[in-house]
Amino acid sequence: MRYIFKFPDIGEGLEEGKILEWYVDKGSTIESGDPLVKMETDKVVTDIPSPKSGVIAVRFGGIGDTVKVGSALVEIDIEGVEAEAAQNAATEEPKAASTETVDEEGFGGVVGTIEVAGDGAYLPAGDEGIAAKEQSKPRKKALATPVARAMAKDLGIDINQVQGTGPAARVTKKDIRNFRPAAQQQLDRKPKQEGAGDRIRFEPLSQIRKTIAKNMLRSKQNTAHMSIMDEVEISELVNTRARLNELIAEKNIKLSYLPFVIKAIALALKHHPVLNAELDMENERIIYKNYINLGIAMDTDNGLVVPVIRDAEAKSLTELATEIKSLAERARDRKLTLDDLKDGTFSITSYGSIGGYFAVPVIPYPQVAILGIGRIAQKPVIKDNQIVIGNVMPISMSVDHRIVDGAEVSRFVNEVLGYLKEPMQMML
Repeated sequence: MRYIFKFPDIGEGLEEGKILEWYVDKGSTIESGDPLVKMETDKVVTDIPSPKSGVIAVRFGGIGDTVKVGSALVEIDIEGVEAEAAQNAATEEPKAASTETVDEEGFGGVVGTIEVAGDGAYLPAGDEGIAAKEQSKPRKKALATPVARAMAKDLGIDINQVQGTGPAARVTKKDIRNFRPAAQQQLDRKPKQEGAGDRIRFEPLSQIRKTIAKNMLRSKQNTAHMSIMDEVEISELVNTRARLNELIAEKNIKLSYLPFVIKAIALALKHHPVLNAELDMENERIIYKNYINLGIAMDTDNGLVVPVIRDAEAKSLTELATEIKSLAERARDRKLTLDDLKDGTFSITSYGSIGGYFAVPVIPYPQVAILGIGRIAQKPVIKDNQIVIGNVMPISMSVDHRIVDGAEVSRFVNEVLGYLKEPMQMML
């Protein structure tokens, strides 16, 4: 029996994934639970295991292809078929095209239907098809996928001038990307001037970058952003941190300022629950969270991720420092799981490490608040009626003004700054 395994929804709201690596080939023998393919989703990079034991008969898609949830990944022969027989079946020539139609969604969100090949064949998501024979006469109307038509229209390309390389000379997305008008082809053949170079380049959006773009826009469209900025003199915190680092040096743990900020926010949220809540407009209610899960924005080579520290109010400074280090390492190595990224109730971003001072952070919807930490700087401050050098930490905070009033956010910020100014309060 041949079993078609489709790309499953492995997380909340997952729509698609990109193939990073195949672990199997046509004809490979696998066991249930063995990894089939490494996929990059909008949140994590993860292996997709096989649900069945058997032999890989057909493998859909190549490295770099985007696969929609519900689309076929592999076909597995799971009864009485040896690897050699499965490989022979996989290499058989496809039957003639049928009248069956399938949905294809892609460039610009266009959805349409196209003819598909017969039972033994498929159209890979990226490298779409085999080379077609050169046509003797120009086509009056190009045969093309809806996605290719949408892409050509958006780029101002006459699709009837594009030579298709897909089945039956169908024009594909790849053909549109590679198309050069006749005039441009002549220019391309001319030697370039020394040092001219290309003025622009194209780079496809990664799954994580597409998600960041979508989430940032959703936040701006669905929340009423209000921001507040302030400063706090933290010389006592600087001294406390230095003393604690001396005491815990043997434990191979080093406290940054972030664990103190996390602790201060977690304690303050206990007294200001609306900042740890969620607005449910559909049911006309406020959802108060009886737990404090703080999302920590982390910059990686692949984009911004926000892993979550759960029950932050119950953890010590050293526990927080250890967890931050672990999350940062896994974020850097792209080993975060979906559980690491979900159920945040309030977020923190620190841009001071790269020189920023004030900012207007974007709230991670559907949360209602985010607090940003800027670069600590030495400034003149007044202490005991004298001007002295102080250590000043700037903070920026954005809230959803639909649910959080200005007075409430001011009271919250004052409490957080109070903990940072007198850090011994956090340890009582």
